[in-house]
Amino acid sequence: MTPTTVLTIAGSDCGAGAGIQADLKVFAALGAYGTSVLTAVTAQNTRGVDAVLPLPPRTVTDQLDSVLVDFTVRAVKTGMLGSPAVADAVAEAAKDGRLPHLVVDPVLVATSGHTLGVVEAVERLLPYAEVATPNCAEAAALTGRPVTTVEEMVTAAEALAAGGPAFVVVTGGDVDADGEAVDVLRGGGTTTVLRAPRVPTRHNHGTGCSFSAAVAVRLALGDPVPAAVATAKEYVTRALTGARDWRLGAGRGPLDHFGWSA
Repeated sequence: MTPTTVLTIAGSDCGAGAGIQADLKVFAALGAYGTSVLTAVTAQNTRGVDAVLPLPPRTVTDQLDSVLVDFTVRAVKTGMLGSPAVADAVAEAAKDGRLPHLVVDPVLVATSGHTLGVVEAVERLLPYAEVATPNCAEAAALTGRPVTTVEEMVTAAEALAAGGPAFVVVTGGDVDADGEAVDVLRGGGTTTVLRAPRVPTRHNHGTGCSFSAAVAVRLALGDPVPAAVATAKEYVTRALTGARDWRLGAGRGPLDHFGWSA
């Protein structure tokens, strides 16, 4: 049986915890064939980001054309875009209907605090997104309002959904919610609060990348958005749990994408 093809458009992480490398691991773990378009090369590890080299928009477009002319891509996710010019190139492909089931992970700041993207770049893609998956800091940057509580997550999700994406998931891994990891899904006129036990671990590098990649795979396989989001949350919870006691790197380490420690 031929596997379903999913595409990630994002930056490289040489530490392999986030970005393109994490996305490809998620695709494989969930049974999809992963293709990729690099937008930037970064020097990073579990301690942080040391350098970023954005690729020229033409190079991004060339990669995108090469993949789309040869593969039947069923879903696409974006991560770090790097610049408005790259976002414009990707948005043009989305406008032309070439990026089905588009999941936009608005990567703006790395876990270490290093700036990886600009708000203007993300805003160019949001109108074409089937699902947008900002974390609280990214939702705050996109709405211009603080997002530090579950109530503020709901407000942000509703505001962002009104501005273009069919669905918005504000992920709340950094919000203190009485021992729970809370995400807020808005779409179809409905707001849903998703809850799971919080996993105490320093191995949470690439959580947002992995979540959005999992959503894309499930959409490619035919799930409706609410089911895709719920399955992605379950997957990330398992991946965090599996890596809980790992000793990879000295900082915020990667997830257990393949269930090695399950």
